[in-house]
Amino acid sequence: MSRLERALLSAGEEGEALSLQDFDREAAEGLDAADLTFRQIRFTRCLFTDCDFSGAAFYGCSFDACAFTGCRFPVSFWKDSALSGCKAEGGDFRRARFKNCGLSGLRLRYANLTGALWERCTLRDCDLTESVCQELKVLKTDLKQVDFTRADLFRAVLKGADLSGCMLDGVTLSASCRELRGARIHASQAAVVARILGIEIAD
Repeated sequence: MSRLERALLSAGEEGEALSLQDFDREAAEGLDAADLTFRQIRFTRCLFTDCDFSGAAFYGCSFDACAFTGCRFPVSFWKDSALSGCKAEGGDFRRARFKNCGLSGLRLRYANLTGALWERCTLRDCDLTESVCQELKVLKTDLKQVDFTRADLFRAVLKGADLSGCMLDGVTLSASCRELRGARIHASQAAVVARILGIEIAD
């Protein structure tokens, strides 16, 4: 059993927060970390497989070049945390809340972010291709080079978001494209909206 697995098991059994520790190149598989609280933990190049983080809370934590395979984060809470160069493809982040977080180089292809919240966050070079982002709320969040190609944005709240540096090809929106009302898009992205509305643009 890895040091990380022992630490998670101990925190779960004692009902205490996991705080002020660094984990480098550790692995955890099939662990129940639901409802655990993590404070100022640094994870570097760690591998998580089939772990349950439902309802877990992360305060001031950092994940660098970590991989999450088959992991679940529904209703998790993230504050003042950072994820850089991590992979969580197909991850379950339904109703997860991110506040004052930095996400960069994050791979979330096919992830489920239904009902999630990004508030005062920064996303850079993140891949959300074919992700499910229904009812996602984006509040005062900076988005740069975020790939939403073929993502499902039905009923997402994007008012005030600057999407001009994002990829929106093939996204799913409501028939009226109301998700984009109040959002900023680049002139070249207008064709995406036109196609959804059934408008044919002449060359």
